[in-house]
Amino acid sequence: MPRLIFLAFIFLFVISCFKKSSPIAIGHRGAMGYIAENTIPSIEKAIELGADGIEIDVFKCASGELVVFHDLMLDKLTDLSGNIEETSLETIKKAKVLGSYEIPTLNEVMDLIDGSLILNIELKGSGTAGPTNELLKDYFKKSSWDPSKIIISSFKWEELNIFFNLNEEVPIAILTDDDPLKAIPFAKIIKAYAINPKYSLLTKKNSKIIKSEGIKLFPWTVNNPSDINFLISLGVDGIITDFPDRVNKK
Repeated sequence: MPRLIFLAFIFLFVISCFKKSSPIAIGHRGAMGYIAENTIPSIEKAIELGADGIEIDVFKCASGELVVFHDLMLDKLTDLSGNIEETSLETIKKAKVLGSYEIPTLNEVMDLIDGSLILNIELKGSGTAGPTNELLKDYFKKSSWDPSKIIISSFKWEELNIFFNLNEEVPIAILTDDDPLKAIPFAKIIKAYAINPKYSLLTKKNSKIIKSEGIKLFPWTVNNPSDINFLISLGVDGIITDFPDRVNKK
């Protein structure tokens, strides 16, 4: 009997070694499936739901600060109108997202999370790479943040290239809504940590090719449980979702 128990233990240990690790859950713009996107309450909700990371968007506003907002224009989500890059922080702070929530600065988000989980900063606007790098360097010196807790991503590959030339310590992820294999050559140039593809474009074949290059995969934006399970079967490293509690992390 002791021998059978020992063999059973060995079998379970071997099986566990081959089992795919669960992907991390990254809250898309916080937990925008529950609370207004890119707001402090939305980020707090994602943390409450057990997110391993938070994805946010940043623009540089007219007065030079980095603000957390997705759209170039303020009109759709707030009670103000105009281009966010041409609006001062003083004015932006008067805006109400969906009538209730303040637009935060990147500093406010950094202070809230304080290095307790991963922060994926998407560079939405042009000219954001340099200011973001300067802000991060300051936080690395004075706080609990370190480069391993940050991911810089963007659809603006030129911004990623600028950031890479300024800072090779912070992980970079290439955002794409095209064939993810097309991102591999650029990923090699900037030593990208990950490719963040549109989830519906991932297949067993192309995900295997990308992973074989040593590049991680963080598909977006995945909300349907069946899609989440399919991506887990592909061995993706993280899932960007509006509902971080839907990612099974057993």
